[in-house]
Amino acid sequence: MLRKQRKNIMNHLSFVRVFVLALLLLGLTLPQGRVHSAILDLDRSDSAQEQTSQEGLREQTPGPTPAASPDQQIRLKTELVTLTVSVTDHMGKFITGLDRDKFEIYEDKVKQSVSFFASEDAPLSVGIILDVSGSMRNKIARAREAVRRFVEKSNPEDEFFAIAFNNRPELLAEYADGETLISYMPFMRAKGRTAMFDATYWGIEKVRQGRYKRRALLVISDGQDNSSRYTYGELRKLLKEAGIQVYTIGLPDPTGYHDMFEEAGLSILRQISSLTGGRSFTVMSASFLESLCGQIATELRQQYSIGYVSTNAARDGQWRKIKVEVNGVEKGPKLKVHAKAGYFAPLGQQ
Repeated sequence: MLRKQRKNIMNHLSFVRVFVLALLLLGLTLPQGRVHSAILDLDRSDSAQEQTSQEGLREQTPGPTPAASPDQQIRLKTELVTLTVSVTDHMGKFITGLDRDKFEIYEDKVKQSVSFFASEDAPLSVGIILDVSGSMRNKIARAREAVRRFVEKSNPEDEFFAIAFNNRPELLAEYADGETLISYMPFMRAKGRTAMFDATYWGIEKVRQGRYKRRALLVISDGQDNSSRYTYGELRKLLKEAGIQVYTIGLPDPTGYHDMFEEAGLSILRQISSLTGGRSFTVMSASFLESLCGQIATELRQQYSIGYVSTNAARDGQWRKIKVEVNGVEKGPKLKVHAKAGYFAPLGQQ
């Protein structure tokens, strides 16, 4: 009898130990499990799962918000606005040799102090956007030679990609050297419609991935867009956000007849360049295209790089207009300055 009672007592104690141990383990793991569930459920739409996640997060004691490090504070207060600037005379000739003190920068009509200035021949990441639609059939050979001249006149360290477009854009070469890019040119054939907005949009996204800080696009087209998914408004928004300099060359009807659609297309090319600080050219004869592309390549190697820290510290994401002026130059025809029209201020806490 005594032996049986002892056995019952031992079984009871074992059960108690197991029960207590289970409670301890449950108490240790439950909060962690709920936090883990909250993290996993951030991207789910099920309302029950979101409620469970929120309950798990409420049970955690929030820690103190870490103070911004000195490096972070400096970064927030000293964000440099960078500009690539070209200066031309009344004949369109590029003006070199200007000093830092010749430039004045205004942001929303408030004068800014130049913090950085350079005019060296630094390498570029360059995208070439080439129209190969059916209306380019008699111009495609000249266009190929023009691209060749552009590459030959560019900095040897430049990196290139090329997008050809008709009904849709197609990547011909991705961040290749000049010789590799040129090797793709003979394979282009003119046919189809014109998806210029799509090609330029893709080109902007592509050139932002370039390894060099200096970036530019060259767009060669002969007419208005008639095949894109993106609208001009969407393209314009991206151009303002990206701040990439875009040069455009329009190739209209060589007879000189411009209907309303062609004129609208040429106007858009001019707007794209003006907005981004590039330059726009209209070439009536494809025979001038080659020399013009060489001129643009040379200009890209002689531009001014200017930077300033805005006096407006607000991080409100608003558009800020920029105006660059050149002063203190000898008497003569007024010089024209080409720079991006503005930029969007950063968003975030000050």
